Amino acid sequence: MRIVGLTGGISSGKSTVSNLFKSHGIPVVDADIVARDVLRKGTGGYKGVVAVFGEDILQANGEVDRPKLGQVVFSDPGKRQLLNRLLAPYISSGIFWEILSLWLKGYKVIVLDIPLLFEAKMDKWTKPITVVWVDTETQLQRLMARDRINEEDARNRINAQMSLDLKRSQANIVIDNSGSLEDLEEQFQKVLVQVTRPLTWTEFWLSRQGAFSALVSTVIGVVAGKNVLSKL
Repeated sequence: MRIVGLTGGISSGKSTVSNLFKSHGIPVVDADIVARDVLRKGTGGYKGVVAVFGEDILQANGEVDRPKLGQVVFSDPGKRQLLNRLLAPYISSGIFWEILSLWLKGYKVIVLDIPLLFEAKMDKWTKPITVVWVDTETQLQRLMARDRINEEDARNRINAQMSLDLKRSQANIVIDNSGSLEDLEEQFQKVLVQVTRPLTWTEFWLSRQGAFSALVSTVIGVVAGKNVLSKL
């Protein structure tokens, strides 16, 4: 099984690349979706966050107001790290079960879409690592337009994450999304060829098919061994 790591930065266009993978039949485990699930009212993640940050971060219906929580943590590195520590166990568990579910379904290639791939040390479990990169000014302007926020808030959010230049230096594949959508799709086609190439032997034995083959080989070996011993 091949687990492709996908990361980028705020407004880098990572979600567009994620959707391109999905459109080509490659399943994506999205850490942002998992994070939303672990923050739903009544979950362990929800209770821990409310206990620490108070009920001021809640909407009228009792659910977490994510934009409000974002304003709190993006302006304070200490609070951001605290939030990450609170949610990390729940998010990791959610990601694991999604990967297991896809493994059981027999998928040979999946994409793990995690904004904090390097920060969470999950890059060691993924290969190839694909980074969606844009230059800082483009990222800033896109974020301001998308979220309708001022430059200071946009810079705070961008600076709260590992820089895209540093991520790019640690990537196996870099997709430059500073240009047009057509440019992005052209680059993606080349990436698609790379990530869907035949599995290595190691990746094959980690797939469901490989595990089944290993099990069958073991059973055959045991039966054959018993037959040999019975004739002695």
